[in-house]
Amino acid sequence: MFGAAIAGSTVAVGAAAVHPGRSCFVLVPGAFGRAAMFAPLVSALAERGHLAVAVELPGHEPGWAPYSAAFQVPQDLAAWAAVPSPLLGIGLADYVAHTIGVVRRMARRGRVVLVGASAGGLVISLVANAVPHLVHRLVYDDAFCCVRLPSVDAYYQTPEAAGAHNEFVGPALVGNPAELGVLRVNWRTGDPWFLSEAKLAFLTPESTDAELIEIFGTLYPDDPLGVNQADARVQRDTWGRVPRTFIRHTRDGLLPIALQDRLIAEADELTPRNRFDVHSLEAGHVVPAARASAVVDIIANLA
Repeated sequence: MFGAAIAGSTVAVGAAAVHPGRSCFVLVPGAFGRAAMFAPLVSALAERGHLAVAVELPGHEPGWAPYSAAFQVPQDLAAWAAVPSPLLGIGLADYVAHTIGVVRRMARRGRVVLVGASAGGLVISLVANAVPHLVHRLVYDDAFCCVRLPSVDAYYQTPEAAGAHNEFVGPALVGNPAELGVLRVNWRTGDPWFLSEAKLAFLTPESTDAELIEIFGTLYPDDPLGVNQADARVQRDTWGRVPRTFIRHTRDGLLPIALQDRLIAEADELTPRNRFDVHSLEAGHVVPAARASAVVDIIANLA
């Protein structure tokens, strides 16, 4: 995840020229994420001569956001809760199918380096299960990689997840998720506990309020129900043959470093002859836009 904004359609594209055989970075956001979050990364990769596309997942297309006048100040949250969600009925399988389509198109232009952030790791794992021959390398940027356990929820029940700030959205939920069919979050809430927990989840304690609000500005209000419970386990015979990299965020409050290390260890045990290439950043879950170059320095060398 990255805090910035960009206009885009199905994918946001960086780099003007395309050369056969070059590496193409395909970037997949996590929960509540949009292609816009990758704008600094796409721009930085383009400046270095790389092709990069940020996937706009189904239901997140421009013009589809479930906003209304009720979202504006003064907010009428009851009225906003009645606005239908474009994500109703969309699940992880839809995200995967859409991303496979992007990967197929980009594979015609070069070697696909498929990058997932946070829950985007679920998507890239299942893409590699399905079309490993189209993926040159997988990059888990502080992302979930389900191996022994099936889902995000299952991993959050492990000892390595102790202390994770993964339930902070509660005070910001709008409406009844069971009636809406999605999770809807009011990122504009001023609830003090929410703001404090969100900073610990996304950033680090010394981060500024401005950095946190900038992140909120890139987040989608809705997220599908069921993604965190979906089975996203990797397959040794397909996913397991694709080279892979893991970028650890050592100060993450949402996906704790102990849990990141568990994911890495389980994957390496599954495919001991194809182990993670591991890098580390001293960062929280979200790398602020001003520090996007730290991620670029790592993944650009994977081209």
